[in-house]
Order: sequence, then C-alpha cells, then structure tokens
Amino acid sequence: MFTYQIDNEVSLALPRPKIDAEAMFQLIDESRKELEMWLPWVSYTKAIADEEKFLYEVMRHFGTGYSLNLIILYENQPAGMISFNRFREMDQSAEIGYWLGTRFIGKGIMHRAVVGMCQIGFNDYKVNKIEIHAAVDNARSNHVAQKAGFHLDGTIRANELLSDGFHDDNIWTLLKDEWEIVVNRR
Repeated sequence: MFTYQIDNEVSLALPRPKIDAEAMFQLIDESRKELEMWLPWVSYTKAIADEEKFLYEVMRHFGTGYSLNLIILYENQPAGMISFNRFREMDQSAEIGYWLGTRFIGKGIMHRAVVGMCQIGFNDYKVNKIEIHAAVDNARSNHVAQKAGFHLDGTIRANELLSDGFHDDNIWTLLKDEWEIVVNRR
C-alpha cells in the first residue's frame, strides 16, 4: 500500500479498489444519514460494486494527473476520504474535498488529513493555492478549514445543489506563502 504518514495515528493511502471497496462501502453505509445531507453521491453508492467502480475511476484520474483521491486511515483502518478534486494549471490551484465516517468524528482526524494534503499539494504538486468549498450551514466542514489556517474569501450564493435544494458555499483558501509561514511557526 502506498501511504503518506501524517503522524502516529493518521495516514493517507492510495485506494486499492478490489481490496478497499468493501471497507469503504461499509463506512459510507454506516454513516449514510450524516453524509447524504452534504454529499449527493452518497445516495448513488448502493453496493460494494458501486464503491469499487468509483475507486477504479479515481485511480484512473490519478494516473492521468486529473485528481488525487486518498483514503484516510486512522490507526490503520479506513476512516474516510480526502481529495484534490482536480488540479487547475492556469492558476496553479487545487480544491480539497473530504468526508469522514461518523464514528471517527471528534478525534481531529480531518484537520490532520487536511494539513497532510496541504503538504502534498504545496510541496509535491507545486500548487500556489488550495481551496475548500463548504456549504455555509455545514459547521464541521467550515471549522476544519478555519482550524487548518484557511482564509475565508467569501460566500457564493446557491453554489451547491444538495438533496434539500441549493446552498450557499463558503470559499476558503490557503496560499503557498501563507502555508510556509504557518509551517515555520510549528
């Protein structure tokens, strides 16, 4: 397994579709109620085969350089996923997306995973800006962005279509030179 170790509890790993699909599907299924509120794709993930197909697709995207999707491991067990949904060459930026299984909430896992993705993005992928888009009323997601040192740039109205209608999105950004200041303070 190809992993990026963040600390002694949290690491990020490239998915292995045949091996990881069942565990990831079970995690989605047990967290379905909480995840469906914010992630429209959850309602389409109805079987292990759906998750396996998704994992093959994200590995294809990784191979072409379009995106980077990683499994979040907490004490070596799948806890969620985090991704650069796509890389934009014109402005050297990437957008982070993430989700965490319900039983893993409250352990600081997502904050550490976002910090790890920033290290990967700025150091390995040489992006200049990383964005997080979070529905205004998704308090947990907005807290993750704020805690990781992202700057709230503003709100885009009706930017995200969720199961109950359109939601406004907060746009959070972190620039490479800001990240370097944060890293040097640690």
